[in-house]
Amino acid sequence: MTGPGQERDGAEAGRFDVPLDPPGPDAEPARRNGHRRPGDAGDGSAPEGPAVADRPGDPWDRRVASGLAFLRRRLAGDYEVDEFGFDPELTESLFHPLLRVLYRDWFRTEVTGIEHVPADGAGLVVGNHSGTVALDALILSAALHDQHPAHRFLRLLGADLVFRMPVVSELARKSGGTVACNPDAERLLGAGELVGVFPEGFKGIGKLYSDRYKLQRFGRGGFVSAALRTGTPIVPVAIVGGEEIYPMLADIKPLARLLKLPYFPVTPTFPWLGPLGMIPLPSKWLIEFCPPIPTAHLTDSADDPLVVFNLADQVRETIQQTLHRLLERRPDPFGP
Repeated sequence: MTGPGQERDGAEAGRFDVPLDPPGPDAEPARRNGHRRPGDAGDGSAPEGPAVADRPGDPWDRRVASGLAFLRRRLAGDYEVDEFGFDPELTESLFHPLLRVLYRDWFRTEVTGIEHVPADGAGLVVGNHSGTVALDALILSAALHDQHPAHRFLRLLGADLVFRMPVVSELARKSGGTVACNPDAERLLGAGELVGVFPEGFKGIGKLYSDRYKLQRFGRGGFVSAALRTGTPIVPVAIVGGEEIYPMLADIKPLARLLKLPYFPVTPTFPWLGPLGMIPLPSKWLIEFCPPIPTAHLTDSADDPLVVFNLADQVRETIQQTLHRLLERRPDPFGP
């Protein structure tokens, strides 16, 4: 309800919009006759346009506001994790932006064949492993999430050692990882998740630089059994670039046994430079997803060793041939 004082203030405000000087002979007729044009203050009509153009908000303001909202949700416990401990919000807001700097700017990664990754439903992504440190798995998960039209998360299967390390284990769980065992793999695939596995294991990342891009044995083919039991397509993926980030020149086995590690690497920068030796070299990366291999017609053969071996060998050969082709495309490991 408007009071008398408010009406008076409004009238006085309206009078300040009238020019103090009388209109001259060249003034518009409507103005000379004491009338206001549409849009003038006080005539009740909408203005033709804003006096000052709207300026977009400061992007840093938006980032700070988004960051504060994120912290409020984390402190209040207003976020969800699944039965494996996967935290999608933390992964997308914290882990992936850090990895994005690496794969886009440092490694200049090119991704092809992303259309072969299922748009929805279960899929088993099988890749080659390399690099002394398992950075290729993290780069693959971030690149797939960014490049895939549905921005799918890759649920990585990791070795037992990863989940025995206090801090690393928690980070691996939060980012969607779990132990590389058939029960967990089958549960994820049965739930329609996209699962990533590196069957070479430590044999792949712990090989010498002289054996680069030579696939090691794929173990017993447990990943094939998990795919067969769930009827999940297998998507081979070849990764070029990981072998050069920490070129492993030697393995000090006695020191590795003392520290209970699968290997103790010697690279051109480690251990000579101490912590600086952990900075990866800026190699050029190429990632190619190959056409999927269907398994739905083989679900009854999940326990047949011959079927499992043949399918694992097919996946291995597909990745090896793709690596050779990608290496021809990238003659200089550190080129643009």
